[in-house]
Order: sequence, then C-alpha cells, then structure tokens
Amino acid sequence: MSRTALAVIALVLLVVAGVAIRSYAADSGTLPQVGQSAPTFTLPNQEGTPVNLDTYKGKWVVLYFYPKDMTSGCTKEAHNFQGDLDKYQAANAVILGVSVDSVDSHKQFCTKDSLTFNLLSDEQKKVVEQYGSLGSFGPMKIAMRNTFLIDPHGKIVKVWTKVDPSGHSSEVLTALADFEKK
Repeated sequence: MSRTALAVIALVLLVVAGVAIRSYAADSGTLPQVGQSAPTFTLPNQEGTPVNLDTYKGKWVVLYFYPKDMTSGCTKEAHNFQGDLDKYQAANAVILGVSVDSVDSHKQFCTKDSLTFNLLSDEQKKVVEQYGSLGSFGPMKIAMRNTFLIDPHGKIVKVWTKVDPSGHSSEVLTALADFEKK
C-alpha cells in the first residue's frame, strides 16, 4: 500500500473518531448540584421490582448512570463496584446503577457478570434526564457516565461527570470515607 493511501486511511480514521467522540454528548437536562435534595424516583430493577430512592433514606446512596449493559467500560465499572460491595455495605451505602437498557438486559448482565446490586431500567429516559445525564451516541439515546453520592438525608454531596470506569469505585469509596470523617 502506498504512503498516500495510508495517509488517506489515517485521515479517514481520525475524522470518524472525531465524529464518534462529538456524538457522545449531553442532550439535555441540568445536573443536580451538591447541596440539593436528590430528585426522587421509582424504577424497576433487574428483577422487575420497583425501587424507590426514598426507601434508602438513612443510607448513603451511590447513584451511577452508565451507557450500556455488557459493554467493556460499563462491565469494568460494574465489576469494580461489585468487588468493593463489602466496603460499601460496611459504610452503610448502597449502589444503584441506572441505564436506559431494559429489565431483561439488566437481568442478563447481572446473571452473566454475577452482579448482586440493583441495576435500574429507565427505558423512558425520565430519570436519566432528571439527573442531567441523557446523552447521545450517534442516533442512540444513552445515559452519560455520571455518578451522584447522596447522603443519608437525601442530599447530593458529590457529583462526578464523565467518569473513568476503571478507578471510579475507589474514588467513590475515598469520598465516602472523607464524608464519614466529617
């Protein structure tokens, strides 16, 4: 292959990558801010059981939004939360994952990857939008990778946006420990 052909291929790949990155963008909503009461909601978990945020008053809640079940980054993030689950439980914290995937998709993801915490289905995209986390990847509407730490009184105490899934659970545990000291 000639150098010119390789240069053209490289240029095309750069343009395609740029379009893909730009297309993974927030569509709507404003992120709830630190100090605000966490917007309440009820969504079905991977078993189809309704889960209401208000039932977790008295506990810390790690509410994380993620794009898609069984994709590499989302799997890594979920595995890290699952691996640290005992630490969260010791800190009186629960983990709630939210995406726009179906209950059946969540059930498959939990079964395949041995996830034991609640994954909530927001197919109508109402909660994702309420938390300023609705985005697009090309034509698909997805949840952006954002996390909200909610204190036992229902107040948002920390917000992470554009999360890197590889070390995020450790970041959340560190913040949780810092708040527990106060």
